[in-house]
Amino acid sequence: MTPAQKTSKEEMYNDQVEGRNAVIELLESGKDINKIFIAKGERHGSIHKIISMAKENRVIIVEKEKRQMEEMAQTQNYQGVIAMVPPYEYVEVEDILQEAKERGEEPFILILDGIEDPHNLGSIIRTAETAGVHGIIIPKRRSAMVNSTVNKVSAGAVQHMKVARVTNITDTIDFLKKEGLWICGTDINTQTYYYDQDLTGAIGIVIGNEGNGISQKVKKNCDFLVKIPMKGKVTSLNASVSTGIIVYEAVKQRGGKNK
Repeated sequence: MTPAQKTSKEEMYNDQVEGRNAVIELLESGKDINKIFIAKGERHGSIHKIISMAKENRVIIVEKEKRQMEEMAQTQNYQGVIAMVPPYEYVEVEDILQEAKERGEEPFILILDGIEDPHNLGSIIRTAETAGVHGIIIPKRRSAMVNSTVNKVSAGAVQHMKVARVTNITDTIDFLKKEGLWICGTDINTQTYYYDQDLTGAIGIVIGNEGNGISQKVKKNCDFLVKIPMKGKVTSLNASVSTGIIVYEAVKQRGGKNK
């Protein structure tokens, strides 16, 4: 076993955050960081900022050969820096509701029904964070988890977003309804366009699987369904694009007050 292979085995029980912007966001968030690895010779641009911030936060910095870094990296564009962090800490649904309460806002929640592509999950988290969404709910099964790819694609937004993992989406929707939320599902076969639906007040928006949309069981449990008009020959959008369209319609209707 080579030293690089040994290191990879030692670090495999940690989560990785890769890329300069993502690591800077991580440092700014104040969350725990075990150590930061930097490729030898990388001393230009934002690497200086990362080193300075790491020293201020008393985070260990380790220099490694480029070959070793490439073996550790889980993404191709790691930009010469990898942070090792404790596994992502998911929250409870109640924590998301508390976040809204502390902001003095009506709950604004995303419910992802089986988003399996980590790139889509990362993009959705990025959009949600910029739009002032209070939290995201994902199922424990049939769903991408928060990992280094999700962190990278989210440009570090995952560090500022509450994500809850639940056993049963339908049961969670029932709980949210009892807490006063209206649940909006997305379905190409409904008659209501997203911009004709009232998306103000306490609301949970359900986004479905990349290929099959939301499940029938979840769909039946939604208070109402909306669709995005499709004018071309392709009759579906990427899940993260659909999320952005509907979420920002909600932001518009809510007067841009969230966040």
